[in-house]
Amino acid sequence: MFGWLCLTFGIAFGSAVLPLISIEIFVIGLVTQQPGISWWWIGLAVAVGQVLGKMFYFLAAKGSLRLPAFLRRAEKPAKPGKSPSPWRLRWRARLEWVRLRCHRHPHWMFGTHAVSSVVGLPPFMFTTVLAGLAGMSSWLFISTGMIGRFARFSVLAASPAALAGWLVH
Repeated sequence: MFGWLCLTFGIAFGSAVLPLISIEIFVIGLVTQQPGISWWWIGLAVAVGQVLGKMFYFLAAKGSLRLPAFLRRAEKPAKPGKSPSPWRLRWRARLEWVRLRCHRHPHWMFGTHAVSSVVGLPPFMFTTVLAGLAGMSSWLFISTGMIGRFARFSVLAASPAALAGWLVH
């Protein structure tokens, strides 16, 4: 059982860092193949892995983590007589508007991040970066993410057994 939980933690961490991996499919596959593992432990392993993996994005957006040179966008010097494209200016203006809004109303970011950690809408990756840009405290980010992710993946891990019990009777 411990080996499966370590694997679950690793897959959850990997799916948080590289969003191409689906932890939801892994959890459903795990509980159908290993029914002896408690949904509670699976939910905890996934929650810890997901939040630890997202901490890289959160800290980078917050400015607390310096990214390696190959991940940083190099500012290209503007060509003489050429201004930045209009879409780039609009994008920067919208990002700044959202950042200022989040600073002005920190409870919005808390609520949005809490809902996202449970439901997945807006995407958890998006609210993770936004929480960093908004300057959410690390403690609040971790606690909100852990509670929400634990709830989400505990329900997901318990769902095949609950559904099987409901269909049999």
